[in-house]
Amino acid sequence: MIIDGQIPGRFAWADDTCVAFATIEPICDGHLLVVPRKEVARYTDLDSKTWTHCADVARIIGQAGERAYEGSRAMLIVAGLEVPHVHIHVVPAYKEGDLSFANAKTASDEELDSAVARMREALVELGYGDTVPADMYSLS
Repeated sequence: MIIDGQIPGRFAWADDTCVAFATIEPICDGHLLVVPRKEVARYTDLDSKTWTHCADVARIIGQAGERAYEGSRAMLIVAGLEVPHVHIHVVPAYKEGDLSFANAKTASDEELDSAVARMREALVELGYGDTVPADMYSLS
């Protein structure tokens, strides 16, 4: 799992309840996943406090995406049949067609690093620097 370091990840956000990191198959640049630290398979099984916090973080990540990718609007997708752990997709999009998983492609390391760096910078500009991990590759 990415959160516990078994699989490498690129992190833009970390707090005691959830993290946000890049997906390796983004729909577009800036596509991040907001994931609760508590491993729960279905969002409908999350307790209200965790769900509310994750949704609020997704809103903040969306604001960062709108800032980092000027002219975009933040879009959310709650999906995740491929992994038994809730994750909220936050996607900076320009039109509804941008939200199709058919657009997903494996991103290069450079593309992922660049996208996460832009999102981290936007989070700092928005005043959320205390939630941006010191190293994008580690939560520790």
